[in-house]
Amino acid sequence: MPDDYDEYLRKWRLILGQQAEEEGGDAIELPPRLAGMDGTLEALYHDQDRKAGLGSSNPNVNRWLGDIRKYFPVDTVQLLQRDALERLGLKQMLLEPELLETIEPDVHLVGALLSLKNLLPERSRETARQVVRKVVEDIEKQLRRPVEESLGGRRRQHNRNRRPRPQDIDWDQTIRRNMKHYQPEYKTVLPIHLRGQARARPGLKHVILLIDQSGSMAASVVYAGVLSCILASLPSLKTHVVAFDTSVVDLTDQLPDPLELLFAIQLGGGTDIGRALRYAERLNVRPKDTVMILLSDLFEGGSVDAMLATVQRLQQTGLTFIPLLALSDEGAPAYDREVAAYLTEMGLQPFASTPGAFAEVLSKALYP
Repeated sequence: MPDDYDEYLRKWRLILGQQAEEEGGDAIELPPRLAGMDGTLEALYHDQDRKAGLGSSNPNVNRWLGDIRKYFPVDTVQLLQRDALERLGLKQMLLEPELLETIEPDVHLVGALLSLKNLLPERSRETARQVVRKVVEDIEKQLRRPVEESLGGRRRQHNRNRRPRPQDIDWDQTIRRNMKHYQPEYKTVLPIHLRGQARARPGLKHVILLIDQSGSMAASVVYAGVLSCILASLPSLKTHVVAFDTSVVDLTDQLPDPLELLFAIQLGGGTDIGRALRYAERLNVRPKDTVMILLSDLFEGGSVDAMLATVQRLQQTGLTFIPLLALSDEGAPAYDREVAAYLTEMGLQPFASTPGAFAEVLSKALYP
């Protein structure tokens, strides 16, 4: 019982921090490894003296980054790094290549680097690009196969012709579909239901991706940048990528290189969704074959009425319009619920999606 009780006290001591110990009371002894973990957490999560615990000098930050990698798994390290950036304002640690090399890279770190790219000193820029490149390559490995399989499979299914010309018959699919009509006396299958492949036209489908580059959308921007480059590599699609804040920048010429595309994005600033939509109207040359994705938290800095009017005009052309609130693994984001409600009244369904799940959503929109 005493051993269990001591373990119980140590766990609560780690959870509550040094302030949990009563003033003048006996300190709860922690084993060396737990004491090390406690020190790294105390440096980050202490109420008022926390900033002094970690500080902003390179030696302190560098030591702390090394300690958290020693005591915690990778996913926890990334969370602690993110908290350090947000709680303590330690974005200056991203300006030093020596510190960048010790940080566990993730999508949030890439977002921070992209927002600071114009402030990076020359000696940090190449290290920053290497960090971004590693995360981008990891994301691309995760997404490419699901995207190709989802869109490719849906496209083949969509293009199946049930009344094919003789030269277009898909005999493999036709035989499988008609096995129940096998005639044993003739040792043959009666092709009651024919299956064939439609002759696809080049550039059959058009994807227009509008990316809100306000600071709150950082993680979504990273995923969207990689996803758009994957889409641009598919010969069956024509892909346009447009980033916007209060101005609009067409980044299509940066495809299909995700690194160059992301570094061309400028995170931060205001938001004018209406202006981006009006620009996209000019790209909508084949509405029936076009899917337009608005990736935004819908916090409009311009005229909401004008923005909604443009959405309505786009809908009336016959294109498929997808209002995407976020593209991340972190659940429902903060978004403008009033604007979302207006879009819902227009028959649209604003939603957030994980990057992996969005491939299926897009494939159904492209090939209904």
